[in-house]
Formats: sequence, structure tokens, C-alpha cells
Amino acid sequence: MRLTRTSDLWWKNAVVYCLDVETFRDGDGDGCGDFRGLTQKIDHLERLGVTCIWLMPFYPSPDRDDGYDITDFYGVDPRLGTLGDFVEFVRTARDRGMRVIADLVVNHTSDRHPWFRDARASRDSRYRDWYVWADQPPADGPKGVVFPDKEDGLWQYDEHTGQYYLHRFYKHQPDLNVANPEVRDEIARIMGFWMELGLSGFRVDAVPFMLETSGQTDASRLPDPHDYLADLRSFLSRRNGEAILLGEVNLPYADTMPFYGGEDGEELTMCFDFVGMQKMYLALARRDARPLAKALTARPTPPKDGHWATFVRNHDELTLDQLSDAERQEVFEAFGPEPGMRLYGRGLRRRLPPMLGGDLKRLKMVYSLLFSLPGTPVLFYGEEIGMGEDPEAEGRQAVRTPMQWRPGRGAGFSEAEPSRFPARVVQGRYGPDHVSVAAQRRDPGSLLSWIRMLIERYRENPELAWGDFTVLDTGSESVLAHRCTYEGGTVVALHNFSADAVEVGLVLDGFDSSWSLTDLLGEGTTEIAPDGRAVIGLDGHGCRWLRPRPTGA
Repeated sequence: MRLTRTSDLWWKNAVVYCLDVETFRDGDGDGCGDFRGLTQKIDHLERLGVTCIWLMPFYPSPDRDDGYDITDFYGVDPRLGTLGDFVEFVRTARDRGMRVIADLVVNHTSDRHPWFRDARASRDSRYRDWYVWADQPPADGPKGVVFPDKEDGLWQYDEHTGQYYLHRFYKHQPDLNVANPEVRDEIARIMGFWMELGLSGFRVDAVPFMLETSGQTDASRLPDPHDYLADLRSFLSRRNGEAILLGEVNLPYADTMPFYGGEDGEELTMCFDFVGMQKMYLALARRDARPLAKALTARPTPPKDGHWATFVRNHDELTLDQLSDAERQEVFEAFGPEPGMRLYGRGLRRRLPPMLGGDLKRLKMVYSLLFSLPGTPVLFYGEEIGMGEDPEAEGRQAVRTPMQWRPGRGAGFSEAEPSRFPARVVQGRYGPDHVSVAAQRRDPGSLLSWIRMLIERYRENPELAWGDFTVLDTGSESVLAHRCTYEGGTVVALHNFSADAVEVGLVLDGFDSSWSLTDLLGEGTTEIAPDGRAVIGLDGHGCRWLRPRPTGA
């Protein structure tokens, strides 16, 4: 297919890499990661094959919620550098062929933000209506506590003004009133500011919460929240035609689709596939591919230029809230048998390698799956080397540990005393003496080398990202086989969720014995019978990507 086509819609076969500046690399020796340190390590991401870097919040913050409690949307936290450092980083990333997006966290602010300090000073404050207030928590207001271990309600009483304010997250994070036109204009200015400094879009935090208007006295008269999301997308496109909105929408498929904005895709450019991710873990727990196959078959097709974002792990808890209670318990028993491994009763605070007992072959199969499924793959920093978690850290911080660059007590993250680090370096089997970039960079059998090769093959075979997707019948409960076809090209991928070797038969419509299947992840070919049938062998936890080619070509 034409490269001009794929570059116009760059996000459809991008490789997104999420990182926290604070924990990636310290560039000035103070023990905290910063933009200077990140910039000096950008060649690692270029060698890996990353095409888009997603920055977690780097704005000024009291850091009570890992930077998601923001006090200034137009600045860089002094611990992480300056605006000049940020611009140098973006310029260097562009020089290496990588775009940069950042978290857009506008569902709430810190309670220390100047807007909220002014708002709570008086009911007549200029910024009063920038937040959501009520004399009493409304009976028809929003439901559901996001952090049930820390909060027991969504409304906090403010003694000075005698009203309650809404907070869907922590009480120190009051919700912004996005129904207020002044707030909407300010959010647009924030987006415009960072795009002028080089961003290619945003990952929009907590999208359903941001658009919620229940509990507001004039909710019935407010404009449709989706109209507002469409306005944001229009503004983004006017300022930068290639920019994207990647949305965090953790809902069932039917409820997620409206956030794309209908057939024309007027709202979010991409949505994370939370359902597929959770069904993948259920399939891994059962060693049975059928739960994932069923989810993928039911997954709706996004608008023409929209896309799903696929992932194995993100920066939050590994949520399992879209599974049934019984299914969630199965995953808990397989991958989080101890209560301390679980969080909020709905998820896991672990990384994949410890969950799989360090089984490298199984790990490689999972990442092969990630890069072969239709959608844009998103990596969380450290996944490329198989980092583990710190079980002693609190809550979601367990997976937000310093990046492990080389062996040693500082992991190559910083030369400062580890006591000054923002988080403790992982200890034991998954610590830097056993897991690091330096140890794997030149090892052809390492996870790092494997993921680098997967990215190369993924980028070489655009059918995987762009093609029409079909789950194929394998006759085996443990094997997922799927076919991606685009503009006459076809790629077939197979993944064995079982530890046992298996042989499966596939029928490939449109092909006969004048074609054979070429392995894309290794050597060899497989014959196709005159009736289009091919018999394919897989090792335990094996994976294969195959492309039909004319025999003898």
C-alpha cells in the first residue's frame, strides 16, 4: 500500500510508548527523572521502533496523585525541567521520527490550583462556576467511587462557603465544570498552547467522567456533552490537521462507540480496547483462546479514520471491571493469588512478567499477539525488557518504578542516592541486576530483541493495522488464528495459549496450491492444498505470522 496513505493517517500503524518523565531518566543528578534525562535516552526508543511517545502528566503538581493533580496547565513541574527543556525534547523526538502526545487531564484540578483557591474563597468568586457545587449532594448525581480504598463519597463539604463540591476522584481533585463555556474555552487554550510547542495530540484522561453533567442543577438545559467533544476535535484539527485524541473510555463496546462521534468520527480519533485487553487475560488464565476470539469477533469497527488502541499493560491498575465476577475471580486466582496483588476489588497491581512466572516463551507470545491484532499497539515503559513491579509500593505505584537501564543499585536511572528517587527500584528477580536494557540490548534471544523485531515486522506489514479482520476456525480451543486483508495483501497470525504443542488446519479462502505461506517471524514456508487448506504446527505458547506468496516467487 502507499506510504503516503499510511503517513497521512500515521496513528493507524503507529507504535505508542507511554512513559513518566519522573521515573524514566535523571539528567541532572538530583534523583528525579527529567526532560534532559529523557532526551538523552531517546535513541533507545528510536532503536526500539517507537513512532509516538505518550507523556504522562509533567505539569506543576503537589504530586499527591502521581501528577494528575495539576496546579498549572501551562507549565512544567520544576522537578522535571523547564519549558525550554520540554521543547528541546520534542524537537529531538521529531528529529528521530517520533511524534509526542501528552495527557490532557481536564476532568479536575488540584485543590491547590489558583482557580479552585479563588473558587472556594467566596460564592461570588470569578471562578466559582468553574467547579460543580451543591447545597446538598443531589440524589440524582453521579454514582460510583473511583478509589474506594481512599474515598467514601463524591461530594466534599467546604466549610468556608457552606457548599459541597464534586470530585469523582480524590477529594483533593475537585471536578471542573465543563458545562461552563469559560471552562471549555480555557481547555481549548490549553490544547492550543501545547500544540504550538510541538505536541501531535493528547491522551484524554477519564473521558466519560469529563463529559458527565448529572448532579448539576441545570443539567437538562446543558448542551450535549458529545457536541463538546466534537468541538474539541474540530479545534484540534484546525490547529494541527495531523493531531489526534486518544481516549480513555473503559466501557463496554456498545457504550464506547459513541465517543468516536458516529460514522464520520467527529470526536475521539482512537479509543483503548479495554474489553479486548481484559478478555485476553481471561484467555491467558484459562489457557483457552476462545474468550479473546469472542471479544474480537464482537468488537465494532471504528469510523473510517478512527482506530482501536491495544495494550497489555498501562500505568493504572490492570482493571478487570468488564469481566463477570466469576471471570474476574479466575484471573485473580491465576495472576493475583495474594490479596496484596489486587486493587479496589477490580484489578491487579502487577506487571505481566511476574504474573507469568518469568516464562519468556509465554511473554513473547503475548507481545506477538499485541502487535498482530488490529489496532495501534501501546507499550508502557519497561515492558520491552520485562520489568516487574514493587509489591511494597502503595496502590498503583507498584508498576511506576524507575526505568532499569543497567545493573546496579541505581539501575542507571540516576547517580544520586536511591533514597532520593521518586520510587524504589524493583528488587529481587526482576531488579536491574537481572533485568535491564544493557543486558538485553545485544542479546538476540532477549525480550527486548524480540519486541524490536515484532515492531519491524508490524511496520513492514500494514495489513495488520489497516486490514479487514477475521477470526479463523482452528478446531483448537487453545489457538487463536486471525487474518488481516488489505488491498490484495493478506497476513495470517496464530497464537497458542496452551503449553502443549498443537497442529491446526486453516482454510484460506482465495488461495490454492499455487500459493504457500511464508513465515514472517522466522524461517520456513507452509504449503497450501488445492482447496485452500493449510496445516500449521505451533509449539507450546508458540506464535507465527504468515504471508501467502505465489509458490516459487
